[in-house]
Amino acid sequence: MAVKNATNPDYSLVLYKELTSAQVRGVQRQLKAGGLKQIAKGMLSNLPEESWPALIARERIRVTGSLFPNAVISFRSAFNGGMPDQGVLYITHTYSRKVQLPGLQIVALKGAPPQQGDMPIQGHGIYYASEARCLLENLTPSRGSNKKAVGREEVENRLLTICKARGEHVLTALREAANPLANRLGMIKEFNILDSLIGSILRTRTSTLITSKGRALTAAPPYDSDRLEMFENLAAVLRSQPIHQADEVARTPQAMIHFAFLESYFSNFIEGTEFDIQEALEIVLSGKPMPNRPKDSHDILGVFRQAVTPAWMHQVLASGPPVETQLRKRHWDQMRERPEVEPGEFKLKRNRAGNTAFVEPELVRGTLTQGSLLLPTIPAGLPRALYAMFLVSEVHPFNDGNGRLARLVMNSELSVVGACRIIIPTLFRDEYLDCLHALSREGNPGPFVSAMERIQAWSAGFKYDELDAVIEKMKQCNAFERSLVQHRLLNP
Repeated sequence: MAVKNATNPDYSLVLYKELTSAQVRGVQRQLKAGGLKQIAKGMLSNLPEESWPALIARERIRVTGSLFPNAVISFRSAFNGGMPDQGVLYITHTYSRKVQLPGLQIVALKGAPPQQGDMPIQGHGIYYASEARCLLENLTPSRGSNKKAVGREEVENRLLTICKARGEHVLTALREAANPLANRLGMIKEFNILDSLIGSILRTRTSTLITSKGRALTAAPPYDSDRLEMFENLAAVLRSQPIHQADEVARTPQAMIHFAFLESYFSNFIEGTEFDIQEALEIVLSGKPMPNRPKDSHDILGVFRQAVTPAWMHQVLASGPPVETQLRKRHWDQMRERPEVEPGEFKLKRNRAGNTAFVEPELVRGTLTQGSLLLPTIPAGLPRALYAMFLVSEVHPFNDGNGRLARLVMNSELSVVGACRIIIPTLFRDEYLDCLHALSREGNPGPFVSAMERIQAWSAGFKYDELDAVIEKMKQCNAFERSLVQHRLLNP
């Protein structure tokens, strides 16, 4: 019985196991007088019966410790963090027994007592199974509609999550802890399964994994299954949703050069490479970097070169393994004057943008390959362009230049079908990035597709034959502004 104070005891839940003999006699008198009601043998309450399920749920650890002292929360209940599943809490005790309480059934299974690593739950005389014990128990055979164990597939998923979140060394430590424990628990067969699963995840033996995430990890090369699911969802939307596509407007050689310059200028501005537009124009016209800003100048020139050279302009993204070589060559050409970013070499460290963490380095090749296999299933033009751009952006395969490369890949898919390439003006930057984040973090492609459809139409609304005139017109449309609070992007 929890006591608030000597004069005002708490009778919401009274457990005989917690009382002295004198206290038991006192509450029995109250039971006879009607001040308390019996929930189960040795368990009383002064609360109305309709509140008992919530009471038992709140006090389930205390109740379980009272009924089954020195028991271990085990099997699927341990797997679920100590929470009941479908109203059932599984424990291991010295004997088997089922106790039905309001809103909760406690299923005690005969088994080994607390072992080294099992964690005592303070003050309740009950233990929580160690991670190694929990995994072994949940690989045991289980029959019936209410299975005590979650089974192999769920254990595999848990091991994959542990590996991703905490590292491979944690799996090795788990296996070392489970080996002697399996002998004490009589779970040798279960350990052999666990050993096989961990070995498969660590790629030290032939894979026995059955989940989609497991197959992705052990594929050759391995890939990011979560990203692939995201790519498949985007591809499905792009296949099924009608998307309006604007025709090419920069048709003369001069207009193409002007468009390529503005494309490069704004694409670099998105990444923080900021120049006055006349400074940027001087770099492009002269083909020489500014002496005081050589790296930023090369970024402008690298994007401009691929935006204006026919061989790059019309190079659609490959499908399957060739995509690796193609993107490495394209990146090398784009960043060849920036040796410090290792042009053409896939990243060795995971990169981030704000709260978004991109694909792990060891999964880059496989994720690009698997993701690119969806390209032929998507209609050519703007739908395929948006997919190609997001694929490169989401994988982020290189140390630097990924955003610019992704937009170049997108625009190549447009040029090859005679559609207008896309310019992302400065004032549209935040909306563009917000839509990418919504797709990356929430898996919602709607805002991204809609925004890119609108900005392509905006890009097609100018005449690019006279550069000074198109720059002035873009200024009138607020293209060069930064604050969405003070300005809105106007249509030409």
